Amino acid sequence: MASLNVFVLLLSIAVSSLMVASAGNFYQDFDITWGDGRAKILNNGDLLTLSLDKPSGSGFQSKKEYLFGKIDMQLKLVPGNSAGTVTAYYLKSPGSSWDEIDFEFLGNLSGDPYTLHTNVFTQGKGDREQQFHLWFDPTADFHTYSVLWNPQRIIFYVDGTPIREFKNLESSGVLFPKNQPMRIYSSLWNADDWATRGGLIKTDWSQAPFTASYRKFNANACIWSSGSSSCTSNNSGNSWFSEELDSTSQQRLRWVQKNYMIYDYCKDTKRFSQGFPKECSLNNKS
Repeated sequence: MASLNVFVLLLSIAVSSLMVASAGNFYQDFDITWGDGRAKILNNGDLLTLSLDKPSGSGFQSKKEYLFGKIDMQLKLVPGNSAGTVTAYYLKSPGSSWDEIDFEFLGNLSGDPYTLHTNVFTQGKGDREQQFHLWFDPTADFHTYSVLWNPQRIIFYVDGTPIREFKNLESSGVLFPKNQPMRIYSSLWNADDWATRGGLIKTDWSQAPFTASYRKFNANACIWSSGSSSCTSNNSGNSWFSEELDSTSQQRLRWVQKNYMIYDYCKDTKRFSQGFPKECSLNNKS
């Protein structure tokens, strides 16, 4: 009996020290933060929906803060005529010098593709936009949108396919998000002053309410609490902490960027007429 008690004690210590925040229940892991009832948690916590009508959109945020992690969420976007709407799904730290990692889905007229907008902010500075069309209809079913964030890189994934990589190039003077813990946020809101064709296409409120759906959240991540991280110093058993793209994944990344990227700040000569940001050339070399 004594040996059994020791085993149970050791097991409980091991479990409590794990850095993995493996979730999946929206009641446990998220708070609805705004929307006056337009956001709903359904199916015993397995499903969350956000809705937008003319008076208001809605949003939620994670209960926990994270400092590095592999974050997965399945989304099904607003169907039909979604022009003017934005479904934002992102990580963000508080304060005026915040860090942020963005997925934003810009709606469009029926039959036209969504625009997937990505950005990375460090210490309050962004301007690192890359935009994509998707190779499927993101309103017809759920798809998995993931962020890998470790000390070496940030990788955006769609259904396990990498679409963007932002490397840690601090040794060359490029800021990288690595010191500020972030929460996960999502919101559905009206942005018809800019979201669809630069604001030319307005939201058709006769189609409201607009609804986006979420399920199967999972975070393998370092939880930040009371000024410290749940991660150990070596993280030897957590492959995502040092994960990088292998040759097959690099090929997939190039395939997406060749065929589905519609905007890259590193190619916008008009915007950066005085020269591109430093990471534009360094990312290609490293």
